[in-house]
Amino acid sequence: MSPAKTPAEIIDVDGHEVRVTSPDRVVFAEPGLTKLDLVRYYLSVAEGALRGAGGRPMVLKRFSKGLGQEPFFQKRVPENHPAFIDTATLRYASGTSAEETVIRDAAGLAWVVNLGCLDLNPHPVRAEDLDHPDELRVDLDPMPGVDWAQIVDVAFIAREVLEDHGLVGWPKTSGSRGLHILVRIRPDWDYADVRLAAETLAREVENRAPGLATARWWKEERGESVFVDFNQNAKDRTVASAYSIRPLPDARVSTPLTWDEVQGRRPEEFTVLTVPERFRAIGDPHAGIDDSAGSLDGLLALANELGPAEKPPRGSDGSGRRASTMPLIEVARTKTKPEALEALETWKARHPEATAALHPADVLVDGMRGSSSLWYRVRVNLQHVPDAERPAQQELIADYDPWAGRSGS
Repeated sequence: MSPAKTPAEIIDVDGHEVRVTSPDRVVFAEPGLTKLDLVRYYLSVAEGALRGAGGRPMVLKRFSKGLGQEPFFQKRVPENHPAFIDTATLRYASGTSAEETVIRDAAGLAWVVNLGCLDLNPHPVRAEDLDHPDELRVDLDPMPGVDWAQIVDVAFIAREVLEDHGLVGWPKTSGSRGLHILVRIRPDWDYADVRLAAETLAREVENRAPGLATARWWKEERGESVFVDFNQNAKDRTVASAYSIRPLPDARVSTPLTWDEVQGRRPEEFTVLTVPERFRAIGDPHAGIDDSAGSLDGLLALANELGPAEKPPRGSDGSGRRASTMPLIEVARTKTKPEALEALETWKARHPEATAALHPADVLVDGMRGSSSLWYRVRVNLQHVPDAERPAQQELIADYDPWAGRSGS
């Protein structure tokens, strides 16, 4: 978010003073929402937001330069954090560690919003037990060309698989195009077991709904289906939690639903302007989630029945790298998404015949995690382009290096 232009405002949140800098700064131009509006939104849904993010270490995703710029991801809690902000030290697979932010009350919500955070990104563990997740996260991620009805169909199949294995799923909109299903579990398993259970769930959903859903990790192999993203359960991964504001122009909110609502409601209905009234009227549909913790024994037993998941072939060049089964070409690597989309349009203009043969899911624009922010990779899958018309791999239209200038890159 841009430099302060208005005096700070001090608000009292349950006895804690929270300083909101630049309270009148407009964050969402379309609905005209200011920074202070966003703080007040989170305070209005604090009970639900804390049910999803409270007591969990979280990565701070800070839009310090506004929605038009990429956010940066801050793992370490700011040194000057107030006394009502708790912390927990997480250790990563890389061997590094970070003392991360833990919020426990409404004042904590207001404080992180003042830092420029829109969505809340907690880990699936409690601060008191960092090695054993108490939440399995089902992320239904639609590929381009997939409509809402297909997402809904896959959601109900996922619910059926969960129930068949003794678990309860709690749906919410992702705040973008997809759906999340949250599953409380007893903290009796480590990250590897939770990820295996999630992958097994995804494979079983694909088995029950071939063509509609996929558990294929490699994006170019999914087609026009709903990807059941099991890797959101890997250690160090976070997901926008309930009542999070998403960085879309309409200030959309990741909103808990009842299963009766899943088919008839749409993500665009739930925004900063509409959700507080819904919360006042019906409360939090996920109010009972903490009472539904279940066991992973059923899914882990299914994992043994299904056997190991299919692994991709390795290249023959001795590098050990995965070899794609699809005719992929890379178009660009860019710092921002607008630059990525511009590079894609440049490629399309150069190759109109190939472009005409592409299906929506053949265009792959991926946000890639860099050291502290996202960068973007553009690829095209030529599977639907006749062999004779397939463009060859050429020099990248843009070749951004997110690691340039960093030691050990």
